[in-house]
Amino acid sequence: MRRRQFLSATAGLSLSAGVALGAPASRARQQSGDVPFEPVGTVAVDGIKEAVVDPDGTTVYAAVSDGFATLDVSDPANPTLLAERSGLLADRENGPIQQIYDVKVDGDRLVVVGPANPKQDALNAAVFYDVSDPAAPQQLGVYETDYPIHNCDFADGIAYLTGNRRARNDLELIADPSDPRSVGSWSIVDHNERWADVYPGLRTLHDVYVQDGRAYLAHWDAGTWIVDVSQPSSPTLVSRVRGRSADELASYGRTQGALESIRPPGNDHYVAVDDDASVLGIGMESWAYRNQGGPSGIELWDISDPNNPSRRSTIDPPPTSNPNYRGEWTTSHNFEFVDDRLYTSWYRGGVKVFDVSDPDSPTEIAAWRDSETTSFWTAQVAGDAVVASSGIDRNQETTIPDRLVTFPVPGADVDVPTETPALGTGTRTDTGTAKGADTNTDGETEASPTDRTESAANETAETTTSDASGPGFGVLAALAGVGVGAWNGYRKR
Repeated sequence: MRRRQFLSATAGLSLSAGVALGAPASRARQQSGDVPFEPVGTVAVDGIKEAVVDPDGTTVYAAVSDGFATLDVSDPANPTLLAERSGLLADRENGPIQQIYDVKVDGDRLVVVGPANPKQDALNAAVFYDVSDPAAPQQLGVYETDYPIHNCDFADGIAYLTGNRRARNDLELIADPSDPRSVGSWSIVDHNERWADVYPGLRTLHDVYVQDGRAYLAHWDAGTWIVDVSQPSSPTLVSRVRGRSADELASYGRTQGALESIRPPGNDHYVAVDDDASVLGIGMESWAYRNQGGPSGIELWDISDPNNPSRRSTIDPPPTSNPNYRGEWTTSHNFEFVDDRLYTSWYRGGVKVFDVSDPDSPTEIAAWRDSETTSFWTAQVAGDAVVASSGIDRNQETTIPDRLVTFPVPGADVDVPTETPALGTGTRTDTGTAKGADTNTDGETEASPTDRTESAANETAETTTSDASGPGFGVLAALAGVGVGAWNGYRKR
């Protein structure tokens, strides 16, 4: 069962334009109606991508590109780094794992996966940890794969991996963190062999969300699918929510397929359901090409009868002056339902909170955006705070620093700084444990990467020559299908 927390009612919200004013000098108690929705705390975390919250709402686990980090957010105004691990499985052939974009927590167990994109001569694996003491994670088991792992989920002792092997692009289920083993899999190709004829980048299994024995699969242009995983050894299809037909997508060759994988329609990127799984959110990720297309938003679907899903509404993305890949991204990214609210991230479009008690008419109740200093990957609730990871890949031409940012939950009675935390620098100011090498179960220490800049450059070169497909696996590969010159200098994610 997913973490759920009771939130107080919203009243008299004040929205901020997102101006950085300098480090907080002191904190003062403000009543719920007077607390503006703006940053109350920040801590620099190099390479941060996905960030998830533990069940009690006080610890954040973050993927940090070359490893993972744990952070204490019990005081939202003073988030603190507890531990950071890099060089995961450096002692194995082709190690360490690179491009770690996702982590998930299940009780006191954590799974860390990567690489996010196909890489030649790379170690692909899911690594499990005991995080009963978040300040001292202990490695448990390792499950190596023959595919990259862009995203995953972890529920009731089972890890769910996005197994994009091109031919199947399947969901793989892994049991027993101490001695990981595959216990089941499911693929849209098993459901209908016609999907095997579709360009793989159009049927990428980009993400998976699991709740109460059901997996919700974001399959890019192939749409969103619901699968019963209550029996891990024999997953079965429940229904397909949306997406284009296999026949239509199979009619596209590689060049057209690469184009379609970048721009709307389609591009089901992230999915999640509310507490009773009656409402499904589908976030699409897209850009413009030659002035066609642009950023996408989030659709809300009524799945109270999963065999008869119906679209209720669409939340539009924030505006952008440059919707191209090298422009200002404001397309939907990761989000979370808590009670009757939807907490959303939009890259440089900021963080927004919606009242979705009426899915036919979602209402924006809080928003914050500063496109010059932040680019948000996710937004999740941690007690009375909203935590949002902000950063951007080194391969993009920007100076946006990597950090975790905290906001007050709209309507919550929280301690807030008298001044907004400075967001213009990337200097770490926490007093937590310094980054350390990973530790094996036998107590041996694994070496850490020697230089982040060199590692990022190597990743760029390797991804360029990989057999990747679709924006979930590096845009360079999709651009190659269309002709790199025609894309006017677009870059990979």
